[in-house]
Amino acid sequence: MLPILSLLIWLPIAAGALVMLLGRDRHPNTVRWTSLIAAAISAAPIVPLVHGFRTHVASLQFVERFRWIDSFDASWHVGIDGISLWLVVLTGVTTLIVVLASWRAVTTRVSSYFGSFLVLSGLMQGVFTAQDGMLFFVFFEATLLPLYLLIGVYGRANRTHAAVKFFFFSLTGSLMMLLSMLYLYMQTQSFEIASWQTLHLPLAVQVMLFIGFLGAFSVKVPMWPVHTWLPEVHLDGPTGAAVMLGMLKLGGYGLLRFNLPLLPDASHFLAPLMVLLSLVAVIYASLVALVQTDLRKLLAYSAVAHMGLVTLGLFLFSEMGTDGAVMQMISYGIVSGAMLLCTGMLYDRTSSASIDAYGGVAATMPRFAAFAMLFSMANVGMPGTSGFVGEFLVLMGAIKVNFWIGALASLTLVLSAAYTLWMVKRVIFGRVGNARVASLKDVSRREFALLGAMAVMVLGIGLDPKPLTDGIDVTAVQVVQDIEQHRLPANDSGRDEMAGRRHGVTAGHAAVRVKGEQPAA
Repeated sequence: MLPILSLLIWLPIAAGALVMLLGRDRHPNTVRWTSLIAAAISAAPIVPLVHGFRTHVASLQFVERFRWIDSFDASWHVGIDGISLWLVVLTGVTTLIVVLASWRAVTTRVSSYFGSFLVLSGLMQGVFTAQDGMLFFVFFEATLLPLYLLIGVYGRANRTHAAVKFFFFSLTGSLMMLLSMLYLYMQTQSFEIASWQTLHLPLAVQVMLFIGFLGAFSVKVPMWPVHTWLPEVHLDGPTGAAVMLGMLKLGGYGLLRFNLPLLPDASHFLAPLMVLLSLVAVIYASLVALVQTDLRKLLAYSAVAHMGLVTLGLFLFSEMGTDGAVMQMISYGIVSGAMLLCTGMLYDRTSSASIDAYGGVAATMPRFAAFAMLFSMANVGMPGTSGFVGEFLVLMGAIKVNFWIGALASLTLVLSAAYTLWMVKRVIFGRVGNARVASLKDVSRREFALLGAMAVMVLGIGLDPKPLTDGIDVTAVQVVQDIEQHRLPANDSGRDEMAGRRHGVTAGHAAVRVKGEQPAA
């Protein structure tokens, strides 16, 4: 068999290095076409990956493994399951989208821009496929370098501040994760994630390790209150970087791969806190989005609110909640990317993202307005769009656990409709706001093809999510079962005191358990 996953990782990295070597700006079109061809070739292994994937199997598939660093028992160990499959696919598609979306937006240092995105794509593929802790950390940390370059060099007025803030938030969290990984290595003398899952650590230790991993992944979700870097990146970073961060959910994936299966008791113990933070994110970020006057900041707070549903779904400990969280990561990644592209197209034409600078765009850009309305309805969670699928599953899972948690989470439907429709009314509809809007040109053929592809994904997932949910559901069932099976016995040393406190905190928060299993103390 071909090493398909290795090709998905190394082809874009090698292509990015090649594009950077082209160097100068004397032939920008050559760089653009080279980047597009490289992105297409790098995404080509996705076809046999999807075709050969067995949706009814929960175990890892397309596994590649060989020794890397013998002295630390670190391996090149990659593989995918039903959860990581679609994130791998989304990464390849996102790279093509970003290259096409940035075709005319970047006119200086073109080779560095497109080369950085290709390298970033390969590194993210490594994050979603790594089954070795050291390998995961290397890929996860390496993504900071191209993102820092893209934000700091190709951003807008305050790009340096946005890049530095993003870098230090991410770096601090990554160092916390590294400490947790080193502790697990000391216990097993291995960086194999599967070997870490066999440990039975006291609850107090699990809580400390949970906080360490949470430090890294909460920044990338982003969770409240460590979300403050995202509005600044949206405001001052390039559109391509915002799209990449919006479409690829490293934080939610990390929580699902590390916190939940490796630290099941700590996950249950801290579930009330995680649920509370998720609900705060849903409500607070939505209210803040209501008062925004800049399209980019409104979308940033919308992303924080919608990602609150992801963390909520993960910590319900139910198959439906886990399914919904993964679907929300995928579907909202597409929706947020599409809306950011629409905003970027308006900004490229007018050099303004202020809501007050528009009005009546539908009169001068009817095709653009049709796409923008579709993506806005998906942002609201309209049935028939991808935005509905994940939200519905998470909310149903929450109601099954606790009605009031589900009721509070469902406020996202009302609040997202409020700020999204308010934005659409002032930007798309009404009378033409000014002469600048009156002179706008509708989308080009390249932009039409780009938005059309995004629309097909939004409607395809919304109308028939079964191809995605088939593979996700099998893996979600396995994740929930693993969490319950690897929990400590009720009388385990060091657990009783903290577990007693947990029962006081979690009154009314009953985790959904595997059918037929007795509830733990």
